[in-house]
Amino acid sequence: MYRSHSCGELRESHIGTTVTLSGWVSKTRDKGFVVWVDIRDRYGITQLVLDEDRTNATLLEQARNLGREFVIQIKGEVIERASKNANIPTGNIEVLVSELTILNESKTPPFTIENETDGGEDLRMKYRYLDIRRKPVQNNLIFRSKVTMEVRKFLSGEGFIEVETPYLIKSTPEGARDFVVPSRMNEGQFYALPQSPQTFKQLLMVGGMDKYFQIVKCFRDEDLRADRQPEFTQIDCEMAFVEQEDILNVFENLTKYLLKEVNGFEIESFPRMTYDEAMSKYGNDKPDIRFGMEFGELNAVAQHKEFGVFNSSELVVGIAVPGAASYTRKELDALVNWVKRPQVGAKGMVYVKCNEDGSYKSTVDKFYDQDDLAKWAEITGAKPGDLICVLSGDANKTRTQLSALRMEMATRLGLRKPNEFAPLWVVDFPLLELDEETGHYHAMHHPFTSPKPGQLELLETDPGAVRANAYDLVLNGNEIGGGSIRIHDKETQATMFKHLGFTPEEAKAQFGFLMDAFQYGAPPHGGLAFGLDRLVAILGGQETIRDFIAFPKNNSGRDVMIDAPAAIDNEQLKELNLKLDIQE
Repeated sequence: MYRSHSCGELRESHIGTTVTLSGWVSKTRDKGFVVWVDIRDRYGITQLVLDEDRTNATLLEQARNLGREFVIQIKGEVIERASKNANIPTGNIEVLVSELTILNESKTPPFTIENETDGGEDLRMKYRYLDIRRKPVQNNLIFRSKVTMEVRKFLSGEGFIEVETPYLIKSTPEGARDFVVPSRMNEGQFYALPQSPQTFKQLLMVGGMDKYFQIVKCFRDEDLRADRQPEFTQIDCEMAFVEQEDILNVFENLTKYLLKEVNGFEIESFPRMTYDEAMSKYGNDKPDIRFGMEFGELNAVAQHKEFGVFNSSELVVGIAVPGAASYTRKELDALVNWVKRPQVGAKGMVYVKCNEDGSYKSTVDKFYDQDDLAKWAEITGAKPGDLICVLSGDANKTRTQLSALRMEMATRLGLRKPNEFAPLWVVDFPLLELDEETGHYHAMHHPFTSPKPGQLELLETDPGAVRANAYDLVLNGNEIGGGSIRIHDKETQATMFKHLGFTPEEAKAQFGFLMDAFQYGAPPHGGLAFGLDRLVAILGGQETIRDFIAFPKNNSGRDVMIDAPAAIDNEQLKELNLKLDIQE
């Protein structure tokens, strides 16, 4: 028996008992006549003690030679600790060691295995197996496990059946780039790793599995950010014989359940907002509604004077930043420079200080009087002490720029509190998006999303006006899930493919199996997929998904621990009928 108890289990009630512990040496402290050793496992830390009065000399010398991260097993008696430590659960006891076995020695680790480590991110990713020994990382992985178990518990209770779908599938032209896998037995042909199990879960609905879910790995070969990985995990769900309202109710309840069970947070309201409203009020389709600063459109009250910048703009729009009228000139100049950064792209910013005495001071006082600025304050909801920030230009770009400024100011003012949660549904997305470079439309979600009832005919006359029977679940300014009611008949699906630029031959080659299945009694169906990595990060009070993944990739898509991706040898290439033609 390697251990009778964990290193975080022993309490005063165990005093006088003999125990066996196994774990890693966290640190040792040698005072000459006494040696203390902290032994650690994922459950906690226990202090061991060896001294000249109660420990034989050989054992004491063995303890003195222990290095950090040695794996040891000890046997000893639990005794009351003379100098108690209220910061750890085992702080009232220690173990007087009578036997010590070194199970494995360790090199000195490249960084300290402590909550506050001296290791940088790149170094810790290279030695991720050591980083996982640190309590914050372990807690994140345990938290992810808890969320996953609660998801399974809820969905199983709602009658959902977990079904696995294939990882080796067919490449399709929609969405991001596929990761492809060459087939050894089918020369010149390739599998693709799934970006989602979309078509398979629809086929499961055709097969009569009317409530499906799967916690599944998905793969996208795209540019990475802090909240993206080339492989990620989805909570993938589909239901048959449902309308949009049915799906929203189920997954609204799942979100409420998770917030209550995992975070102890009860949601009173779960608002719904159209895509157009979200873009108008917040400048993006995943608004953070934990705080205000809603957009106020100022065209009607800002384009009647001789200020050419506003008069020539498609949109003049502002937000009221609470309490920011106290900003100094230096701080305001820095804010103007912030919106001018290439990442934001604004040409400049007009601002208005709403003074406590009810007067206004702006950078455009030459063109606008106090009555004009009072109207700006009314439209943006600004109060005395607030700062009105105004951007102008092309409508879409300006909304995006002001959205970035809104989020930045909320972060600076501490309004994005990680222990507060504000979910909402965003609905009625456009079905199609126009690619300005090619002039062609593409699906905003995917080509299997159905248009809103009664709008199919608009595809012929005004495709940009068609609304999708689609919905996104947003939490704290992050899209954590999205889905739609699907097309379930062959004719409508063929029409959709046509408007996306597929010839009948291309549609049959890519998706003939799905359209064939629709001929055999496909039920109305729809679904939703949560991004598990992002959901767990937000529930855990963070927004970087990498902290909640056991072995993440870096921003270049590399696993620096195992050094992947990597070249394969010529024999493997030959078996796969591949030849690399790399020019020196």
